[in-house]
Amino acid sequence: MKKQRPDWAQTSELMRDYYDQVWGYPVHDDQFLFEMLTLEIFQAGLSWEIIWRRRAAFERAFDHFAIERVAQYTDRDVTRLMADEGIIRNRLKILATINNAQLVRKLQAQGQSLDDYIWSFVDHQAQRLVLKPGETLPAQTDLSRKVARQMKRDGFKFVGPTIIYSYLTAVGLVNARL
Repeated sequence: MKKQRPDWAQTSELMRDYYDQVWGYPVHDDQFLFEMLTLEIFQAGLSWEIIWRRRAAFERAFDHFAIERVAQYTDRDVTRLMADEGIIRNRLKILATINNAQLVRKLQAQGQSLDDYIWSFVDHQAQRLVLKPGETLPAQTDLSRKVARQMKRDGFKFVGPTIIYSYLTAVGLVNARL
């Protein structure tokens, strides 16, 4: 029996592997949640395949998404990242990533994990979204608008409702797997 995948997950072997092994499975690890949020931010305006192909370069550039390290980045690191041809060199996205790492560290210092923070929006239970083969994910939902609004209030950057909806599905808060 052929494995069911959405159309976007059948465009290349890379996307098939991403769908089969990563996308939509519940994530509860702060570092991976931070990594995926960062990659989703850099994906804005581009295709996910471009970002996923550059994932290793992003990992190297951002110290394997070590939240504590990224939170301590300085102007010198921003300059280094802006010169790194392996990643998407967008100053606003780089600054957002540093800001977001600082906010995650603040949460952690207050005894809350990014996992607790993000999963609290769905009462720690993945929300099911049933899609038919060929049906595309919505660009945003009431949930993604609510989460984005609160994250912005809490100081997160580059977290609009479309980016957040893609993030919520990628890390399994919204389960849209076929």
